[in-house]
Amino acid sequence: MFWDERHGGAFLPRLEIVAAAVLFSTGGAAIKWCSLGGWQLASLRSGVAVVAILLMVPEARRRWTGRTWLVGIAYAGMLILYVLANKLTTAANTIFLQDTAPLYVLVLGPVLLRERFRRSDLIVIGVIGAGMVLFFVGSPGRFATAPDPRLGNLLAVAAGLFWALTILGLRWLARDGDAGASAAAAACGNLIAFAGGLPFALPLGPLGLADGAAVLYLGGVQIGLAYVFLTRGMRRVPALETSLLLLVEPILNPVWAWLVHGERPGGWAVAGGALILTGTVLRTLLTRETG
Repeated sequence: MFWDERHGGAFLPRLEIVAAAVLFSTGGAAIKWCSLGGWQLASLRSGVAVVAILLMVPEARRRWTGRTWLVGIAYAGMLILYVLANKLTTAANTIFLQDTAPLYVLVLGPVLLRERFRRSDLIVIGVIGAGMVLFFVGSPGRFATAPDPRLGNLLAVAAGLFWALTILGLRWLARDGDAGASAAAAACGNLIAFAGGLPFALPLGPLGLADGAAVLYLGGVQIGLAYVFLTRGMRRVPALETSLLLLVEPILNPVWAWLVHGERPGGWAVAGGALILTGTVLRTLLTRETG
């Protein structure tokens, strides 16, 4: 049993969330290791992921409503843009710019969900916004694994927007009190990403052993198994602590890319990433304090 108070019950769920964050963090390095094109990898990765989620998460097989499909569209956009961005810019830039999602959540939440906007939110918006701007200062470094950093950065910004829409969509689903709806949205989003990306991925051509292994890992482990760990851990860990533990992902993501591919983020990118992480932590803590 993963949850047993007599055998470290308070520790194991947190370990599951950290394990999910570590698996999520390997996405950038694995995407760059695969020689498939961006659209091909995005489609096949999500095709494997939807099968993995449906097999490993029973809740994902139910509750496929109209709302689920809408949230799935937003999630699919993030999944595709994340892969395309990683193919063009560094893993560090991709993950940090995607993590500007709280900025859009703060701006769009009051409009789409009638959420209350607080004065403290302006501080968070300023910090994250400043961090995002720093990624576009100066001349971005080019690598063999990051051939078009400027375009990749823009795609990563768009991924952050779609991730924010996904977060808002999951809140929208949660208002119905249906905890399993998020699993259905995850499966639905991957199905849409697979089907939507497939026309741009064809013709596929022969799939080599290394590329096949990368696709199976990214879909089955980096998304599928990580999602299993995350959902199981979240049942026992408060939302605030879960958010903070998941920050392991953006911290480790550039580390794997550096170890595997020699990618070294530029100084402006490091400063921007630090500001974005700071803003995310502030947002999490201020949300807890104000209820």
